[in-house]
Amino acid sequence: MKQPSRKNLKSDSEKPIAQSYPKKRPTNQTSKTETGGFTPKKRSSFKKGNPRPEVRTTPGINKTDGVRLNRFISLSGVCSRRDADEHILAGKITVNGEVVTTLGSKVIPGKDIVKFMGKPITPEKKVYILMNKPKNHITTADDPEGRRTVMDILKHATHERVFPVGRLDRNTTGLLLFTNDGDLAEKLTHPSHQVRKVYHVKLERCVLEEDLERLRKGIELEDGIAVADKISYVANKDCNEIGVEIHSGKNRVVRRMFESLGYEVKYLDRVIFGPLTKKDLPRGKFRFLSDKEVAFLRISG
Repeated sequence: MKQPSRKNLKSDSEKPIAQSYPKKRPTNQTSKTETGGFTPKKRSSFKKGNPRPEVRTTPGINKTDGVRLNRFISLSGVCSRRDADEHILAGKITVNGEVVTTLGSKVIPGKDIVKFMGKPITPEKKVYILMNKPKNHITTADDPEGRRTVMDILKHATHERVFPVGRLDRNTTGLLLFTNDGDLAEKLTHPSHQVRKVYHVKLERCVLEEDLERLRKGIELEDGIAVADKISYVANKDCNEIGVEIHSGKNRVVRRMFESLGYEVKYLDRVIFGPLTKKDLPRGKFRFLSDKEVAFLRISG
């Protein structure tokens, strides 16, 4: 068999993209020698008016196949998909009255009735709210002692059920995020993602430089080592005002770090959370995040 000429066997990278395929069908039949042994495939015989094949724009969520049960639960704002799997295995989920304990099960939104611990759940519109938390508010949905909670501030903000991402104790102020996006909430609070948090701390006395160095190296707390990723005196302030950046998700970690060295925290304010800041957000106010801010949150850490 005659070997094709090397000069006609250029690689795809050597051919201009516009010349990879002919724009028009040749009028005369072209020999294999002239095309380097390549015969262009015929164009599709699809004609106008013929039905097109179904295109699945969102795999796993069409009306035929349904959506995975753990994702359905997550979209309903109950919890993350990982936690949803645990609820499924624990027998807390029913579909059309039957307990489902098989992971990977699917349901059809709008048709199947899904209940979590006996209460019907449905997918919700995702909501993301940023609050500049004031002092003397509990980070919880309800307080049995009747104290003010952060949810009192959001009482008329949205019809969707949102929950705080992480916690700020009663006397701590600053940035607090609320959402019904369980997967994002888990990502932002899990230590492995190391979401950046920056605090402004005011102590009852000046902080020694040697103590700042101890915090940089790590302090032993009852639940493990806590490290300040960055720590320094606040510029143009007294020596008792400190800026601390941490990634830890430990409860009340900043207060406990200073208390372990014998300092008393007088003021604690979270000024940065991931890519979010307090700019143009007064104390005690909240605002909805933009799509761009949500996108930045998803890639933070």
